[in-house]
Amino acid sequence: MLDIHKLGDEVLREKCTEVIEFDNSLKMLEEAMYETMAQAGGVGLAAPQVGVTKRLFVIEIPREGIKKTFVNPQIIETSVETHKALEGCLSLPGLEHEVERPQRVTVFAQDTDGKPFTLSADGLFARAIQHENDHLNGVLYIDHLDEQERLHMERLFKKREQARRKAKRHG
Repeated sequence: MLDIHKLGDEVLREKCTEVIEFDNSLKMLEEAMYETMAQAGGVGLAAPQVGVTKRLFVIEIPREGIKKTFVNPQIIETSVETHKALEGCLSLPGLEHEVERPQRVTVFAQDTDGKPFTLSADGLFARAIQHENDHLNGVLYIDHLDEQERLHMERLFKKREQARRKAKRHG
């Protein structure tokens, strides 16, 4: 299992670079990311969350039969209709907030063999694509909130992390 970087780690704010080499190490990273995401209980995980500044993310939504890897993704179309829903993030564990996003997206990407594909998604799948794609540009879901709410979420995260570290030291 890979370590998941948390809010405050610089790697989460970096703009990722394009994947150029589609080799075995990319497939190994993909496999490790799926495993890490499953262990952490998430539906999506982007490479920078595990310290790799490459344009790659994975999404798995078992109840919808979705398991997909996106390499060098580009969102090429979004719907005018938007939808508000709770979002969480493995880099801000235990926190959620409502975020408004387009209801549907069309994305162009590659798989780990370098084969290009175009995919349209809606609902949770579309939301996950947008959320993970933001990570590749150094954007977190809390950045979509107004400043007051974002600062509140950051303070809440810091408090929880301090309590977790304190419990770990004394446990």
